[in-house]
Amino acid sequence: SKATVSVLNWAYPSFHPTPHNMPRVPVPESQKKAQAAAAKAGAVSTKKAAVKAEDLTAKRRLYMKKAVAHAKAHKAEAKRVKAMRATALKEGNFFAEPGAKVAFVVRIRGINDVAPKPRKILQLLRLRQIHNGVFVALNKATINMLRRVEAFIAWGYPSESVVRKLVYKRGYLNLKGNRIPISENEVVQEALEKKTKGQVICMEDLVHELFTCGPNFSQVAHAFWPFQLTTPHGGLKYKNSHFVEGGDYGNRETLINQFIERML
Repeated sequence: SKATVSVLNWAYPSFHPTPHNMPRVPVPESQKKAQAAAAKAGAVSTKKAAVKAEDLTAKRRLYMKKAVAHAKAHKAEAKRVKAMRATALKEGNFFAEPGAKVAFVVRIRGINDVAPKPRKILQLLRLRQIHNGVFVALNKATINMLRRVEAFIAWGYPSESVVRKLVYKRGYLNLKGNRIPISENEVVQEALEKKTKGQVICMEDLVHELFTCGPNFSQVAHAFWPFQLTTPHGGLKYKNSHFVEGGDYGNRETLINQFIERML
């Protein structure tokens, strides 16, 4: 204050008040405690952020490593089949192509005039709405189910690129009854890490399991919300005729890929 400065000037003629030699007011204890707590919280927050960043980097490296491993496995399998086909041709034998393990099924007809048994099968396949699609593992039971509802569906054997497009463009996971978009790998990890014992933790794991019908296919396929596709570009030809007769329903085998791409 001015009184303090005047007393100091009287006692010390050479005293000139500056910010450095002005008497300091002691900091209250409450403020000291608040500053110490803030500093401690800041240090803890910085440490947590560093640990989180390091963990995220490690996860990204793991995701990349798994993606590379899956790509190598798919390439090796394709190379093996190609070599077997060439060997059979060279020796003058027939080569039986490996049978499909997975089918993608799309509902192309609505709810009108559906008999009770086909309606129940469509519910079991989770095809409750038109233009819904699901992945199905092919075995005797599922093939018989598909035959019973063949007039209401179009199905076939998807390629790896189409499976990847479906997962990345139209993939939603069912988390506690909620339809959650797969915006990052952590969503996949939260939904499937425990169910698959840590084997499915990223997007490429989903693609690998769905394409190869891996050991965790059932958990992965049922974790997906039914794929909601659009009306095919160019429309449908004739719903009431089989595909081999120029219509739309039934098994399209590998030609299902073009049909799916028109609906993405």
